[in-house]
Amino acid sequence: MEINLVDEAFKFMALGMGVVFAFLVIMIFMLKLQTVLINKFFKDESKNKIPSKQWQPKPTDNKNLVAAITAAIIHHNIETNNKG
Repeated sequence: MEINLVDEAFKFMALGMGVVFAFLVIMIFMLKLQTVLINKFFKDESKNKIPSKQWQPKPTDNKNLVAAITAAIIHHNIETNNKG
């Protein structure tokens, strides 16, 4: 009796793994088909463009920003030390 139960368990396991494997294979082929169709109907325009100069930020003076951050850190340290 036990051999039949174990045999049935292996059959169900194989069936389940087979269904999952089949689903994954079908999904991979459908995704590849989707990629081909999207590339066929919606071509990428950026490949044909000539790249322009890269945008570079303007150099700025960060002294005020550094001073504000430093003041905030000092204020935080003073407040946490007074609580404890």
